[in-house]
Amino acid sequence: MISSRTSSERGYADHGWLKSFHSFSFAGYYDPAHMGFGNLRVINEDRIAAGKGFGTHSHKNMEIISYVLSGELAHQDSIGNVKAIPPGDVQRMSAGTGVQHSEFNHAEGQTTHFLQIWIEPNAVGMAPSYEQKTFPDAEKRGVLRLLASPDGAQGSVTIHADAKMYAGLFDGAEEATLALNPARKAYVHLVRGELTVNGRRLKGGDALLFEGENHIALTGGQDAEVLVFDLAP
Repeated sequence: MISSRTSSERGYADHGWLKSFHSFSFAGYYDPAHMGFGNLRVINEDRIAAGKGFGTHSHKNMEIISYVLSGELAHQDSIGNVKAIPPGDVQRMSAGTGVQHSEFNHAEGQTTHFLQIWIEPNAVGMAPSYEQKTFPDAEKRGVLRLLASPDGAQGSVTIHADAKMYAGLFDGAEEATLALNPARKAYVHLVRGELTVNGRRLKGGDALLFEGENHIALTGGQDAEVLVFDLAP
């Protein structure tokens, strides 16, 4: 079964300095029909105004991934990391027993556009940890590049969760197929552009939810950037 979630169906919050679309219930947006999917709990598409950001706040027992699309995200946390996250980098923070961090856009006159992704861990009470790696566009062009996995396969960041996250860039005749275990779930989120997924045409911000399916087929991209999640049942 494949079901859709269009961009316009997402929650939206405008705080002036922050404009955010919520694929699942988050903060002031609550929809009992969309509390997450499998162990994927949050996909927020955030735009942070220049000179603004999230002040120091806490997380616990969650795998948090930041995927920057444009601009740059400045990260600082209570376990000693002070990092800049540019487009092409994937940041993984395992909150574990508890971590405090802040995220800011220090660039003048430039909006930082990024995706904040939360995946539920397969164990609680772990020591918090951090990882950041660069994945050039060339590695995502016309393929699904593994970005996050439980075992760090293919140079991906390691998440403490029963999930995998892929990214791909597709245009023109470029296409790819990902085999699925029908006992698991999968989620396709189109970041930008247009793309046909299993015969369904998606536009930026749209998503498809997969249950009991054996593959994902990506074709007909027009300046498309896509994230694909292989999730626990």
